[in-house]
Amino acid sequence: MSTELKVALMGNPNTGKTSVFNSLTGLNQKVGNYPGITVEKKVGRCTLPNGTRARILDLPGTYSLNTTSLDESVAVELLLNKADKDHPDVAVVITDVENLKRNLLLFTQVKDLRIPTILVINMSDRMSRRGISLDLEQMEARLDTKIALVSTRKGQGIDQLKALLADRAALSTEPNVAITAIAPSYFEELTNTFPKEDAYKLWLLITQDVNFLPLEKQRAKETSTLPVKTPAELKRLQQKETILRYQFINGVLKESLKVDTNAAKGFRAGLDRILTHKVWGYLIFFAILLLIFQAIYGWSEYPMDLIDGFFAQASEWVKTHLPPGVFTDLIAEGIIAGIGGVVIFIPQIAFLFLFLAILEETGYMSRVVFLMDRLMRPFGLSGKSVVPLISGTACAIPAVMATRNIENWKERLITILVTPFTTCAARLPVYLIIIALVIPEGSLLGVGYKALTLMLLYLLGFATAVLSAMALNRILNIKSRSFFVVEMPNYKWPLAKNVALTVIEKTKSFVVGAGKIILAISIVLWFLGSNGLSDEFRNAEAIVTERMEKDGLNPMSQTYVDQQLEAYREANAAVSAAALEAQAQTLREQALEQEIASYKLEHSFIGHAGKAIAPIVQPLGYDWKIGIAIITSFAAREVFVGTLATIYSVGSDEEATIQDRMAAEVNPVTGKPLFNLASGISLLLFYAFAMQCMSTLAIVKKETNSWKWPTAQLIFMSLFAYFVALIAYQLLK
Repeated sequence: MSTELKVALMGNPNTGKTSVFNSLTGLNQKVGNYPGITVEKKVGRCTLPNGTRARILDLPGTYSLNTTSLDESVAVELLLNKADKDHPDVAVVITDVENLKRNLLLFTQVKDLRIPTILVINMSDRMSRRGISLDLEQMEARLDTKIALVSTRKGQGIDQLKALLADRAALSTEPNVAITAIAPSYFEELTNTFPKEDAYKLWLLITQDVNFLPLEKQRAKETSTLPVKTPAELKRLQQKETILRYQFINGVLKESLKVDTNAAKGFRAGLDRILTHKVWGYLIFFAILLLIFQAIYGWSEYPMDLIDGFFAQASEWVKTHLPPGVFTDLIAEGIIAGIGGVVIFIPQIAFLFLFLAILEETGYMSRVVFLMDRLMRPFGLSGKSVVPLISGTACAIPAVMATRNIENWKERLITILVTPFTTCAARLPVYLIIIALVIPEGSLLGVGYKALTLMLLYLLGFATAVLSAMALNRILNIKSRSFFVVEMPNYKWPLAKNVALTVIEKTKSFVVGAGKIILAISIVLWFLGSNGLSDEFRNAEAIVTERMEKDGLNPMSQTYVDQQLEAYREANAAVSAAALEAQAQTLREQALEQEIASYKLEHSFIGHAGKAIAPIVQPLGYDWKIGIAIITSFAAREVFVGTLATIYSVGSDEEATIQDRMAAEVNPVTGKPLFNLASGISLLLFYAFAMQCMSTLAIVKKETNSWKWPTAQLIFMSLFAYFVALIAYQLLK
């Protein structure tokens, strides 16, 4: 078996590096259009024309090998450490045809490490529109490399790139720039001390903060002639290096690149002035948010109804066609009900990811990052903090990881701690079901009240994150200075393939990830709700039947029977008295069955656990069932709906949907509907602020390398959520 060729893909953010990776490997990979989205290397494989298997590594986007952030250091460490199993045999540097000058800085640095390097000039389909012409032969000669002209949008140039990889032996490893020219005497001493090491590699090892040191430390201590430079002196030499490289790059481009200055350039500048305007920019962003949330409700209503009805019918079918028993109840009341409680939200979650993908693909997201930097600065956050805060609307876990591109540790720590306040997709099922129950129909200026409520929850989460950052900035006494630089990529039509892959992958990841947790919890909850040891549980049927014979149905059940009977009478005007009495008897029997099921649930294992925590949640307007759902949703927020779906399904009417069952619940203390405006707003605010995600706590621990910060996060956010929900309910009830 032949050894795989190890290929490292590198490039600045927004050069289309991940799109090239997709085209080479065929893997479904996230393609973003704003800096910082790739924070870890990705791996794929492809077969080259000569039959060689290539292992492709998609490294984090980096502007140069002079690292300033955690994600950039990943690339530098890999290139410097030959002992690393992923150290590349060939490096492929991806550049954007419209930003060659800046992109070539990284290329010259990589090539100077004497690694065989191929230059890919991407987005070549824009050359004619931008008036760009290239003399590739001249450029190849000056850069001493091979060049592939690629357009991933049109599928051009990938075969040429594969052919160049197959013919890697023809690639030169000679450096482009003589690094010793920036300080001849210093590098002479350096190479005398380490004669077997390459001068540029030594330079990077000295100037970069890497997690390994191939140089022998003891030997360095014993060598008195080892040259020493202060950090300020090293920084000045780095600046000289950058100037030297750009002098070389300017010479190359002067001979091989021509740009027609009369080509159309005004459209982007004019649009940028509008989208990043200090007034219009915010209004446009606000309008886009309104459109998104209105679409989430308006477009998804029909498919959600279909899914809800399907799971209700599936539960009914199971109970009808399978033999009665524990196994049938487990499937109908545990598994189907629990999973159905989350699957119903697939349309709305898919629409959310659809809009986010389109905003990223078009290049608008970078404008949002730039726009929001004006708001971030007064609160002690870097403009780069906006990337995690915005990506947190999908999931807090990758959002926390995206903080790696923030250079200042304290700013990064604050961003990590406040990011979970932004509304993630896991909160969406909770928000949607509660809003549907307690927010009335109607609209304001054409926008529905429910869509407005959802948007306000998103804005509330973002505002809380920013205000919390300001508080942490003062508490942690942050005294630092950082500069915000964000690249404005060109506007482009979103690729349908990239958008579709993003929606499918993100939705699938959410459903599968949540489904595993919900399936396990649903089975446990069904068991706890279907079993009990007390006499009340074992004799529930006799106790409730005797009570009914003595006092009749409870008021809630009697009201239900009266309403259903009246509806039956109106629908059947000529119905006989006997038929009417028969229908009344059927309804009473159904109500009795529901009372027995409710009584058994109340005295089951889960009922006793719920009653134990009831005193804590009752001041918030909740009953013990909601309390159980809150406890289980610490595993993941979306479990809340699945838990209620399971609890309400135990012994209940299998034809009713989860929303119907929740709407029918009555507060045992007040005798009014459990899900009303006061309790609904209380629940919405609780989930807006609570840290209901163990996975996020785990990733915070990993990123901060301490349990102190996630523990503080959990305690503060939980207490804050509880007291805000308490105040809201007490004021609104």
